[in-house]
Amino acid sequence: MPTRYLVTAALPYSNNRLHVGHIAGAYLPADTYVRYLRACGREVAFVCGSDDNGVAIEITALQESRTPQEIAAYYHARQRQDFAGLGIEFDVYGGTHHPDYVELHVHFSQDFFRQIHRGGYFTKRRTKQLYDRQADRFLPDRFVRGTCHHCGFERATGDQCEACGQMIEPLLLKNPVSVITGQPAEVRETTHWYLRLSDFQARLQEWLESKQGQWRPNVLNFALGQIKQGLPERSMTRDISWGVPVPLDDPDARGKVLYVWFDAPIGYLSFTAAWCAASRGDWQSYQRWWCDPDTAIIHFIGEDNTVFHALTWPAMLMAYGRLQLPAAVVANNFMNHKVGGQLLKISKSTTAADAPVWIEEYLKKGLDPDSLRYYLTIQAPETARTAFDPQDFVTRNNSELVAALGNFVNRSLSFAARYFGGRVPDPTAQTEADRAHLARAVESLRTVGANLEQHRFRSGLEEVMAYARVCNEYFSVRAPWASRNNDPADCAACIATCIHAIHFLAIMVGPFMPRAARRLLGMLNLPEESLRWEAPPPLPAGAPLGQPSILFAKLEPDALG
Repeated sequence: MPTRYLVTAALPYSNNRLHVGHIAGAYLPADTYVRYLRACGREVAFVCGSDDNGVAIEITALQESRTPQEIAAYYHARQRQDFAGLGIEFDVYGGTHHPDYVELHVHFSQDFFRQIHRGGYFTKRRTKQLYDRQADRFLPDRFVRGTCHHCGFERATGDQCEACGQMIEPLLLKNPVSVITGQPAEVRETTHWYLRLSDFQARLQEWLESKQGQWRPNVLNFALGQIKQGLPERSMTRDISWGVPVPLDDPDARGKVLYVWFDAPIGYLSFTAAWCAASRGDWQSYQRWWCDPDTAIIHFIGEDNTVFHALTWPAMLMAYGRLQLPAAVVANNFMNHKVGGQLLKISKSTTAADAPVWIEEYLKKGLDPDSLRYYLTIQAPETARTAFDPQDFVTRNNSELVAALGNFVNRSLSFAARYFGGRVPDPTAQTEADRAHLARAVESLRTVGANLEQHRFRSGLEEVMAYARVCNEYFSVRAPWASRNNDPADCAACIATCIHAIHFLAIMVGPFMPRAARRLLGMLNLPEESLRWEAPPPLPAGAPLGQPSILFAKLEPDALG
């Protein structure tokens, strides 16, 4: 088992708000995993931040008649607030162009480029590129759209097709059009530096094949399929003004910046260093997290980032030669959404008209963040694309969180408050059924933990809810309302067992729905340390409980508008 864990979540572009598709893809599963690791007592660093460089930011700046710096700062702050509102808590949330992080980020990004250049892994060559004559500028990446040369998707961008996930060769796009002016793109010559991914093909294949049975098949199958086709050269420089300058003393490098997918994953490293500087006073202590083989580096991403995290970034790490490769790359598929019975895709280019739920708007409605965390996990697109259905969200909140989990907690603790003076009853008369019920709790805790260890969050939460339903059945079968008068000791044992089961549930709920877990601890009158991932001892007879309260509120059919 690793000594420590460095967990990262893909850097969101700081050019838009966050919607449910973003959260379901990388950020919620990463936060759930980190909370589980910490409950187990393991050392963890949770790293994320905004991707402030590159074409996406520049396009938004042009559209909104603002500077890229203004766009990045504005959306960085809004995204950070959204994450906090959902209880997604990073140790560091940096920004690749944020004033507090940009110096270290430029340092590491340029050092990476120089080291790979010294290793001879770049090919400098004169090449043809799409150009907008009216705007008088080249059209890298998202500055151009056209028909994908792999699958025929008609709105593919110049870096990657959102429909099939394949990397795009811009010159092969059919009917390419400038995003800036809407004019057809023409071809002109320029100079760029290309990373020869083929130099690392054998090593990448060996490394990926060593992860068989450990990583999700969707990641491995995609990455190994790309290798089978043969890895291409990828340009790591761009003809734009917003980004990290290419650090070469070469006239052809003037006015060029690093490709955003070259510097973005380096943000994990530079943000770690900035965090070490702030928390330890020494930015170079990042090496403890990035160079020590006893650290497991886990990347959480969406499916459209698979090619970069499973192939390009590891190749960069191999070329750089100083850092550990990822121990795991955990990718979720896309979450679509239902609008009027029709399935629509949520992606990083989703517009306000298409997105079903923007996180900012959800939080402004005063809705429970844990209800959304629950639905996005129970519907998690771990192995295939799923859908966010607003009506299903309401139904599952009411029929599962309220009617199963919340109902058991309320009926048990209200009973204890009413008939046992708000204290833990004497469990002395516990029966074999009571002991069997608590044994099931131990088994559920083990099962949930095993699922979380293997990044199977949906299965883990399903087991939590399965145990909640078992708890309701147990309460109904034991019928403490019937034994209260004719067998008080038996009634006391039943309620004591229920209270112990609620403690188990609080622990299991913790990584998934942290606010609900804290509410449960409040009702049990326990400190937060009581959420450690281990079978808890029973509360002593006579221990005072907290005030019972509603764990989850019932939602109206139009709760999401």
